[in-house]
Amino acid sequence: MSERVLIPRNRGFLFLDSHPAGCEQMVADMWQACPDPAGVQEGAGPVALIIGSSAGYGLAATLAGLKRAGIRGIMVSFEKAPTERRTATAGWYRTAATADIARTAGRDLVFLNGDAFSDTMKNQVADLIEQRFGGSLDYLIYSVAAPRRTDPGTGTTYASVLKPIGQANRTKTLLFDDQGVPQVGEVETGPAEGDDVEQAVAVMGGADSERWIDHLAGRGLLADGFATAALSYIGSPLTAAIYRQGTIGAAKGHLEATARTLNERLDKTVGGRAVTSVNGAAVTQSSTAIPGIALYTGLLRGVLGENLVPPVHQLAALWDQLTGTAPLALDDEDRIRLDNWELTDDVQAAVAERWAAATTDTIADLADLAWFRAEVQRLYGFSVPGIDYTAAVATDIPWPGHTP
Repeated sequence: MSERVLIPRNRGFLFLDSHPAGCEQMVADMWQACPDPAGVQEGAGPVALIIGSSAGYGLAATLAGLKRAGIRGIMVSFEKAPTERRTATAGWYRTAATADIARTAGRDLVFLNGDAFSDTMKNQVADLIEQRFGGSLDYLIYSVAAPRRTDPGTGTTYASVLKPIGQANRTKTLLFDDQGVPQVGEVETGPAEGDDVEQAVAVMGGADSERWIDHLAGRGLLADGFATAALSYIGSPLTAAIYRQGTIGAAKGHLEATARTLNERLDKTVGGRAVTSVNGAAVTQSSTAIPGIALYTGLLRGVLGENLVPPVHQLAALWDQLTGTAPLALDDEDRIRLDNWELTDDVQAAVAERWAAATTDTIADLADLAWFRAEVQRLYGFSVPGIDYTAAVATDIPWPGHTP
């Protein structure tokens, strides 16, 4: 078994390697942080499919579903295996750790690694539901962030871009130099051109989530009362030009509109429901790539401190609403809002005031930079309390297998 001493090496917010022990501990910490269920769970548990289960809110959905709802079922992600030169991706190690937790909890979870956009994966999942889980799916959580998608029907590959719509956007941004010194600067992003909006919608909109529902319904695998939730984000007015009013925002709007259409269909066919869940800000591998989001999240933490709600708590609330443990609370666009703590007037006013005052000289007093930097490193298994980073660690952790 290959063992190495791993140190964090990064280009901006992107790290070249991941730390297996740190990723395992991070998952264990999320599991412990998730609130316990109100009562004793009995029976085999509902069957769930979580698409995008290895990172961010998808990982939180998996762990919260295990603890709050006692789910069993299938988790889908797309991760890279370890090689002689590189560790596996962090999601690979997080998946292995999640599988261990599921086994300890006595829950039957199957972890599949591959392209969720493909019909091959959809067939593999449908076969497993049919053969292993009684031919009946109760829940589907759709949490996919990807740079490109190949439409299995046409063979066309679409590439998502992150651009404002209508005009260029210039925004403040937070970076760290090679010595870890924070710098506040500005970055300008040119406007969407040509078919940029259509490309982003094709990748990150609702087309694939609808294709999943169509595929599973066509196989007769949706249980009576089946419910699906697609995870979305709105965010602050401070980041709206590049996010909610930009190409990605157009994709999120399409995702939400698709859920409303699916909701009507599912209600008629299986007495089911489709919703979107609007989550609050978090440090994720996807969010750190968006101009301005790093600065905004650091400032938000500076305002809220420990009152910033972590993803696993948000997803625990989502599972409670989906399963009926808590009342289903929808806004006027039929969305579950888990971001209210972030978007109150007083919180946004405080963040906006700090945003206006943020410079390289002032940022240390305005944002929780130690927390933000540690959160970024924890995405890759570094800066996790309790891990000895001077010790060699095995990197060739196998993908969790499953017995027939």
